[in-house]
Amino acid sequence: MEEPSALTPELSRSLLAWWEVHGRKDPAFKPWMFTPEGKWSEPYEHLNPYPIHVAEVMLQQTQLQVVLPYWQRWMESFPTLESLAEAEAQMVLLSWQGLGYYSRARRLHGSAQTLLERIGCQSCEDPLSWPQEPGFWLDLPGIGLSTAGGILSSAFNSPLAILDGNVRRVLARFRAHSRPPTRDLRLFWNWSEALVEAAPGRARDLNQALMDLGATVCIPRSPNCACCPWQMHCSAYAACDVERYPVKDTPRAVPFQVIGVGVVLNDSGEVLIDQRLNEGLLGGLWEFPGGKQEPGEAIVQTITRELQEELAIDVAVGEELISLDHAYSHKKLRFVVHLCQWRKGEPQPLASQQVRWVRPESLVDFPFPAANARIIAALLDHLS
Repeated sequence: MEEPSALTPELSRSLLAWWEVHGRKDPAFKPWMFTPEGKWSEPYEHLNPYPIHVAEVMLQQTQLQVVLPYWQRWMESFPTLESLAEAEAQMVLLSWQGLGYYSRARRLHGSAQTLLERIGCQSCEDPLSWPQEPGFWLDLPGIGLSTAGGILSSAFNSPLAILDGNVRRVLARFRAHSRPPTRDLRLFWNWSEALVEAAPGRARDLNQALMDLGATVCIPRSPNCACCPWQMHCSAYAACDVERYPVKDTPRAVPFQVIGVGVVLNDSGEVLIDQRLNEGLLGGLWEFPGGKQEPGEAIVQTITRELQEELAIDVAVGEELISLDHAYSHKKLRFVVHLCQWRKGEPQPLASQQVRWVRPESLVDFPFPAANARIIAALLDHLS
Protein backbone atom coordinates (compact mmCIF):
# COMPACT_ATOMS: atom_id res chain seq x y z
CA MET A 1 0.00 0.00 0.00
CA GLU A 2 1.19 3.54 -0.76
CA GLU A 3 2.58 5.53 2.14
CA PRO A 4 0.05 8.01 3.57
CA SER A 5 2.46 10.89 3.00
CA ALA A 6 2.31 10.27 -0.76
CA LEU A 7 -1.43 9.73 -0.61
CA THR A 8 -2.26 12.82 1.44
CA PRO A 9 -3.26 15.14 -1.48
CA GLU A 10 -5.48 12.42 -2.93
CA LEU A 11 -7.00 11.70 0.49
CA SER A 12 -7.86 15.37 1.03
CA ARG A 13 -9.27 15.70 -2.47
CA SER A 14 -11.44 12.58 -2.28
CA LEU A 15 -12.63 13.44 1.20
CA LEU A 16 -13.76 16.91 0.15
CA ALA A 17 -15.45 15.52 -2.96
CA TRP A 18 -17.35 13.02 -0.80
CA TRP A 19 -18.28 15.73 1.69
CA GLU A 20 -19.68 18.05 -0.98
CA VAL A 21 -22.33 15.40 -1.64
CA HIS A 22 -22.73 13.61 1.69
CA GLY A 23 -21.53 16.05 4.37
CA ARG A 24 -23.76 17.46 7.09
CA LYS A 25 -24.04 20.85 5.34
CA ASP A 26 -27.46 21.60 6.73
CA PRO A 27 -28.36 24.37 9.19
CA ALA A 28 -30.48 21.83 11.05
CA PHE A 29 -27.29 19.96 12.02
CA LYS A 30 -24.71 22.73 12.50
CA PRO A 31 -26.40 26.14 12.57
CA TRP A 32 -23.24 27.80 13.91
CA MET A 33 -21.44 26.98 10.65
CA PHE A 34 -23.72 29.09 8.45
CA THR A 35 -23.81 32.76 7.51
CA PRO A 36 -26.69 34.98 8.75
CA GLU A 37 -28.23 34.40 5.31
CA GLY A 38 -28.31 30.65 5.94
CA LYS A 39 -25.52 29.74 3.51
CA TRP A 40 -22.42 27.64 4.06
CA SER A 41 -19.60 30.13 4.25
CA GLU A 42 -17.13 30.63 1.43
CA PRO A 43 -13.40 30.27 2.21
CA TYR A 44 -12.96 34.06 2.31
CA GLU A 45 -15.90 34.64 4.66
CA HIS A 46 -15.65 34.87 8.45
CA LEU A 47 -18.26 33.62 10.87
CA ASN A 48 -19.20 34.91 14.32
CA PRO A 49 -16.85 33.01 16.67
CA TYR A 50 -19.19 33.17 19.67
CA PRO A 51 -21.77 30.52 18.64
CA ILE A 52 -18.92 28.38 17.31
CA HIS A 53 -17.04 28.66 20.61
CA VAL A 54 -20.17 27.57 22.50
CA ALA A 55 -20.71 24.62 20.15
CA GLU A 56 -17.10 23.45 20.26
CA VAL A 57 -17.07 23.42 24.07
CA MET A 58 -20.39 21.57 24.21
CA LEU A 59 -19.10 19.03 21.69
CA GLN A 60 -16.23 18.04 23.94
CA GLN A 61 -17.03 14.42 24.87
CA THR A 62 -20.64 14.85 23.69
CA GLN A 63 -22.26 13.88 20.38
CA LEU A 64 -23.77 16.38 17.97
CA GLN A 65 -27.34 15.09 18.24
CA VAL A 66 -27.20 15.52 22.02
CA VAL A 67 -25.61 18.97 21.84
CA LEU A 68 -27.91 20.56 19.27
CA PRO A 69 -31.01 21.23 21.46
CA TYR A 70 -28.79 22.43 24.31
CA TRP A 71 -26.95 24.79 21.96
CA GLN A 72 -30.23 26.18 20.66
CA ARG A 73 -31.57 26.83 24.17
CA TRP A 74 -28.23 28.32 25.22
CA MET A 75 -28.26 30.77 22.32
CA GLU A 76 -31.79 31.82 23.26
CA SER A 77 -30.68 32.49 26.84
CA PHE A 78 -27.27 34.01 26.00
CA PRO A 79 -27.43 35.22 22.38
CA THR A 80 -24.25 37.29 22.58
CA LEU A 81 -20.84 37.14 24.18
CA GLU A 82 -21.80 40.08 26.38
CA SER A 83 -24.97 38.41 27.64
CA LEU A 84 -23.01 35.32 28.68
CA ALA A 85 -20.17 37.25 30.27
CA GLU A 86 -22.60 39.27 32.40
CA ALA A 87 -24.87 36.35 33.35
CA GLU A 88 -25.05 34.99 36.90
CA ALA A 89 -23.18 31.74 37.41
CA GLN A 90 -26.34 29.95 38.57
CA MET A 91 -28.18 30.85 35.37
CA VAL A 92 -25.26 29.52 33.35
CA LEU A 93 -25.31 26.21 35.23
CA LEU A 94 -29.10 25.98 34.97
CA SER A 95 -28.89 26.39 31.18
CA TRP A 96 -26.25 23.65 31.05
CA GLN A 97 -28.23 21.28 33.28
CA GLY A 98 -28.40 17.76 31.85
CA LEU A 99 -25.45 18.11 29.47
CA GLY A 100 -22.93 16.87 32.03
CA TYR A 101 -19.27 17.77 32.61
CA TYR A 102 -20.37 21.00 34.27
CA SER A 103 -16.84 22.37 34.48
CA ARG A 104 -17.26 23.13 30.77
CA ALA A 105 -20.05 25.60 31.61
CA ARG A 106 -18.01 27.35 34.28
CA ARG A 107 -15.00 27.58 31.96
CA LEU A 108 -17.11 28.86 29.08
CA HIS A 109 -18.54 31.52 31.37
CA GLY A 110 -15.07 32.58 32.51
CA SER A 111 -13.76 32.56 28.94
CA ALA A 112 -16.60 34.85 27.87
CA GLN A 113 -15.59 37.35 30.52
CA THR A 114 -11.96 37.23 29.36
CA LEU A 115 -12.94 37.61 25.72
CA LEU A 116 -15.24 40.53 26.47
CA GLU A 117 -12.39 42.34 28.21
CA ARG A 118 -10.21 41.77 25.14
CA ILE A 119 -12.82 42.63 22.49
CA GLY A 120 -15.14 45.15 24.12
CA CYS A 121 -18.93 45.33 24.02
CA GLN A 122 -19.10 47.35 20.82
CA SER A 123 -17.00 44.97 18.73
CA CYS A 124 -18.02 41.46 19.77
CA GLU A 125 -20.40 41.07 16.79
CA ASP A 126 -17.56 41.75 14.35
CA PRO A 127 -15.61 38.52 13.71
CA LEU A 128 -12.46 40.45 12.83
CA SER A 129 -12.33 41.95 16.32
CA TRP A 130 -11.91 38.49 17.83
CA PRO A 131 -8.42 37.10 18.50
CA GLN A 132 -7.16 34.77 15.79
CA GLU A 133 -3.94 33.68 17.49
CA PRO A 134 -4.09 30.04 18.65
CA GLY A 135 -2.01 30.95 21.70
CA PHE A 136 -4.71 33.26 23.03
CA TRP A 137 -7.35 30.53 22.82
CA LEU A 138 -5.08 27.93 24.36
CA ASP A 139 -4.69 30.18 27.39
CA LEU A 140 -8.44 30.07 28.01
CA PRO A 141 -9.62 27.44 30.52
CA GLY A 142 -10.80 24.20 28.95
CA ILE A 143 -9.48 24.97 25.45
CA GLY A 144 -7.00 22.47 24.03
CA LEU A 145 -5.40 22.17 20.62
CA SER A 146 -8.36 20.46 18.97
CA THR A 147 -10.97 22.87 20.34
CA ALA A 148 -8.84 25.87 19.38
CA GLY A 149 -8.34 24.43 15.90
CA GLY A 150 -12.07 23.80 15.58
CA ILE A 151 -12.99 27.35 16.61
CA LEU A 152 -10.43 29.12 14.44
CA SER A 153 -10.78 26.94 11.35
CA SER A 154 -14.58 27.21 11.53
CA ALA A 155 -14.77 30.95 12.17
CA PHE A 156 -11.82 32.18 10.10
CA ASN A 157 -10.84 29.23 7.88
CA SER A 158 -7.50 29.28 9.69
CA PRO A 159 -5.19 26.44 8.50
CA LEU A 160 -5.38 24.52 11.77
CA ALA A 161 -6.08 20.83 12.26
CA ILE A 162 -8.38 19.09 14.73
CA LEU A 163 -8.12 15.74 16.49
CA ASP A 164 -11.38 14.82 18.19
CA GLY A 165 -12.60 11.27 18.79
CA ASN A 166 -14.08 10.90 15.32
CA VAL A 167 -10.87 11.99 13.65
CA ARG A 168 -8.71 9.70 15.79
CA ARG A 169 -10.92 6.74 14.90
CA VAL A 170 -10.76 7.46 11.15
CA LEU A 171 -6.99 7.85 11.16
CA ALA A 172 -6.40 4.83 13.39
CA ARG A 173 -8.38 2.63 11.02
CA PHE A 174 -6.82 4.08 7.91
CA ARG A 175 -3.38 3.15 9.19
CA ALA A 176 -4.49 0.08 11.20
CA HIS A 177 -2.49 1.70 13.97
CA SER A 178 -1.39 -0.93 16.47
CA ARG A 179 -1.44 1.25 19.60
CA PRO A 180 -4.10 3.37 21.33
CA PRO A 181 -4.14 6.82 19.67
CA THR A 182 -3.62 8.51 23.04
CA ARG A 183 -0.14 6.97 23.19
CA ASP A 184 0.88 8.46 19.84
CA LEU A 185 -0.93 11.79 19.72
CA ARG A 186 1.91 13.62 18.01
CA LEU A 187 1.81 11.13 15.17
CA PHE A 188 -1.96 11.52 14.81
CA TRP A 189 -1.60 15.30 14.87
CA ASN A 190 0.97 15.04 12.07
CA TRP A 191 -1.49 13.08 9.95
CA SER A 192 -4.37 15.49 10.59
CA GLU A 193 -2.18 18.53 9.94
CA ALA A 194 -0.92 17.01 6.68
CA LEU A 195 -4.50 16.64 5.42
CA VAL A 196 -5.20 20.32 6.13
CA GLU A 197 -1.96 21.40 4.47
CA ALA A 198 -2.92 19.39 1.38
CA ALA A 199 -6.14 21.38 1.03
CA PRO A 200 -4.95 25.03 0.96
CA GLY A 201 -7.70 27.53 1.63
CA ARG A 202 -10.16 24.83 2.74
CA ALA A 203 -9.25 24.03 6.34
CA ARG A 204 -12.80 24.78 7.47
CA ASP A 205 -14.30 22.32 4.99
CA LEU A 206 -11.59 19.69 5.45
CA ASN A 207 -12.04 19.57 9.22
CA GLN A 208 -15.80 19.37 8.92
CA ALA A 209 -15.47 16.63 6.31
CA LEU A 210 -13.14 14.60 8.49
CA MET A 211 -15.54 14.87 11.45
CA ASP A 212 -18.53 14.00 9.28
CA LEU A 213 -16.76 10.94 7.89
CA GLY A 214 -16.15 9.67 11.41
CA ALA A 215 -19.65 10.53 12.62
CA THR A 216 -21.66 9.11 9.72
CA VAL A 217 -19.56 6.45 7.95
CA CYS A 218 -16.54 5.38 10.00
CA ILE A 219 -18.67 4.94 13.11
CA PRO A 220 -17.58 2.89 16.13
CA ARG A 221 -19.78 -0.14 15.37
CA SER A 222 -20.76 -1.51 11.94
CA PRO A 223 -19.01 1.18 9.88
CA ASN A 224 -20.40 1.73 6.39
CA CYS A 225 -17.14 1.06 4.54
CA ALA A 226 -18.89 0.78 1.17
CA CYS A 227 -19.59 4.52 1.30
CA CYS A 228 -16.13 5.59 2.48
CA PRO A 229 -14.04 7.68 0.07
CA TRP A 230 -10.87 6.17 1.61
CA GLN A 231 -11.92 2.53 1.38
CA MET A 232 -9.41 1.49 -1.28
CA HIS A 233 -6.49 2.83 0.78
CA CYS A 234 -7.68 1.81 4.25
CA SER A 235 -5.39 -0.69 6.00
CA ALA A 236 -8.04 -1.87 8.45
CA TYR A 237 -10.49 -2.51 5.63
CA ALA A 238 -7.87 -4.39 3.65
CA ALA A 239 -7.28 -6.60 6.70
CA CYS A 240 -11.05 -7.20 7.09
CA ASP A 241 -10.70 -6.09 10.70
CA VAL A 242 -12.08 -2.53 10.82
CA GLU A 243 -13.76 -2.72 14.23
CA ARG A 244 -10.52 -3.77 15.87
CA TYR A 245 -9.42 -0.13 15.57
CA PRO A 246 -8.76 2.15 17.25
CA VAL A 247 -6.94 -0.09 19.70
CA LYS A 248 -8.02 0.66 23.24
CA ASP A 249 -6.09 0.74 26.47
CA THR A 250 -6.95 -1.92 29.02
CA PRO A 251 -9.92 -0.47 30.92
CA ARG A 252 -9.34 0.43 34.53
CA ALA A 253 -11.60 -0.92 37.24
CA VAL A 254 -14.32 1.60 38.04
CA PRO A 255 -15.08 1.91 41.77
CA PHE A 256 -18.66 1.46 42.98
CA GLN A 257 -20.08 3.48 45.86
CA VAL A 258 -23.42 3.63 47.64
CA ILE A 259 -24.58 7.13 48.53
CA GLY A 260 -27.20 7.73 51.20
CA VAL A 261 -29.32 10.78 50.41
CA GLY A 262 -31.77 12.57 52.66
CA VAL A 263 -34.69 14.56 51.25
CA VAL A 264 -35.32 16.62 54.37
CA LEU A 265 -38.69 18.29 54.89
CA ASN A 266 -39.56 20.75 57.67
CA ASP A 267 -42.90 21.41 59.33
CA SER A 268 -43.71 24.05 56.69
CA GLY A 269 -43.33 21.54 53.88
CA GLU A 270 -40.09 23.05 52.62
CA VAL A 271 -37.22 20.87 51.43
CA LEU A 272 -33.55 21.35 52.28
CA ILE A 273 -30.92 21.63 49.55
CA ASP A 274 -27.26 22.61 49.60
CA GLN A 275 -24.92 24.05 46.99
CA ARG A 276 -21.67 22.24 46.27
CA LEU A 277 -18.35 24.04 46.46
CA ASN A 278 -17.19 25.47 43.14
CA GLU A 279 -14.29 23.05 42.83
CA GLY A 280 -14.71 19.54 41.46
CA LEU A 281 -16.81 17.66 38.94
CA LEU A 282 -20.21 19.13 39.90
CA GLY A 283 -18.99 22.40 41.39
CA GLY A 284 -21.64 25.05 42.02
CA LEU A 285 -24.62 22.74 41.54
CA TRP A 286 -27.34 22.16 44.12
CA GLU A 287 -28.14 18.74 45.56
CA PHE A 288 -29.94 16.89 48.29
CA PRO A 289 -27.54 16.29 51.19
CA GLY A 290 -25.93 12.93 51.86
CA GLY A 291 -22.73 10.99 51.47
CA LYS A 292 -20.90 7.68 51.11
CA GLN A 293 -22.01 4.62 53.02
CA GLU A 294 -19.24 3.32 55.25
CA PRO A 295 -18.45 -0.44 55.46
CA GLY A 296 -20.89 -2.25 57.71
CA GLU A 297 -23.16 0.78 58.01
CA ALA A 298 -26.92 0.64 57.43
CA ILE A 299 -28.16 3.25 54.96
CA VAL A 300 -30.31 4.92 57.62
CA GLN A 301 -27.18 5.35 59.73
CA THR A 302 -25.34 6.79 56.74
CA ILE A 303 -27.97 9.44 56.14
CA THR A 304 -28.23 10.34 59.83
CA ARG A 305 -24.45 10.65 60.17
CA GLU A 306 -23.90 12.60 56.95
CA LEU A 307 -26.60 15.15 57.72
CA GLN A 308 -25.14 15.69 61.17
CA GLU A 309 -21.57 16.01 59.84
CA GLU A 310 -22.36 18.19 56.83
CA LEU A 311 -25.32 20.26 58.04
CA ALA A 312 -25.32 19.94 61.84
CA ILE A 313 -28.95 18.84 61.93
CA ASP A 314 -30.83 15.92 63.43
CA VAL A 315 -33.46 14.18 61.33
CA ALA A 316 -35.84 11.27 61.55
CA VAL A 317 -35.12 9.05 58.54
CA GLY A 318 -38.34 7.77 57.00
CA GLU A 319 -39.34 5.63 54.05
CA GLU A 320 -37.24 5.10 50.94
CA LEU A 321 -38.24 7.50 48.18
CA ILE A 322 -36.18 6.11 45.30
CA SER A 323 -33.02 4.16 44.56
CA LEU A 324 -31.12 4.81 41.34
CA ASP A 325 -27.80 4.07 39.69
CA HIS A 326 -25.70 6.69 37.93
CA ALA A 327 -22.38 6.23 36.14
CA TYR A 328 -19.62 8.80 35.73
CA SER A 329 -16.48 8.24 33.68
CA HIS A 330 -14.46 7.45 36.80
CA LYS A 331 -16.97 5.82 39.17
CA LYS A 332 -20.39 4.24 39.48
CA LEU A 333 -22.82 5.36 42.16
CA ARG A 334 -26.01 4.03 43.66
CA PHE A 335 -28.14 6.68 45.33
CA VAL A 336 -30.45 5.35 48.04
CA VAL A 337 -32.81 8.20 48.84
CA HIS A 338 -34.99 8.45 51.95
CA LEU A 339 -37.53 10.99 53.03
CA CYS A 340 -36.47 12.65 56.28
CA GLN A 341 -38.21 14.88 58.79
CA TRP A 342 -36.15 17.72 60.28
CA ARG A 343 -36.00 17.54 64.08
CA LYS A 344 -33.52 20.10 65.37
CA GLY A 345 -30.48 22.20 64.51
CA GLU A 346 -30.11 25.21 62.25
CA PRO A 347 -28.68 23.89 58.96
CA GLN A 348 -25.06 24.96 58.51
CA PRO A 349 -23.01 24.74 55.26
CA LEU A 350 -20.16 22.80 56.87
CA ALA A 351 -19.18 21.10 53.58
CA SER A 352 -20.92 23.30 51.00
CA GLN A 353 -21.30 26.91 49.87
CA GLN A 354 -24.78 27.45 51.28
CA VAL A 355 -27.95 25.68 52.33
CA ARG A 356 -31.51 26.71 51.68
CA TRP A 357 -35.07 25.72 52.52
CA VAL A 358 -37.22 25.92 49.38
CA ARG A 359 -40.69 24.99 48.29
CA PRO A 360 -40.70 21.66 46.40
CA GLU A 361 -42.23 23.26 43.32
CA SER A 362 -39.28 25.73 43.23
CA LEU A 363 -36.66 23.01 42.84
CA VAL A 364 -36.82 23.34 39.05
CA ASP A 365 -35.33 26.84 39.40
CA PHE A 366 -32.02 25.47 40.70
CA PRO A 367 -29.30 23.68 38.68
CA PHE A 368 -29.00 20.08 39.87
CA PRO A 369 -26.84 17.16 38.65
CA ALA A 370 -28.64 14.79 36.29
CA ALA A 371 -29.26 12.09 38.91
CA ASN A 372 -31.07 14.57 41.13
CA ALA A 373 -33.67 15.24 38.44
CA ARG A 374 -35.13 11.78 39.06
CA ILE A 375 -35.12 12.42 42.80
CA ILE A 376 -37.03 15.68 42.28
CA ALA A 377 -39.57 13.92 40.06
CA ALA A 378 -40.03 11.18 42.65
CA LEU A 379 -40.49 13.75 45.42
CA LEU A 380 -43.07 15.79 43.51
CA ASP A 381 -44.93 12.61 42.61
CA HIS A 382 -44.90 11.53 46.26
CA LEU A 383 -46.17 14.88 47.50
CA SER A 384 -48.96 14.97 44.93
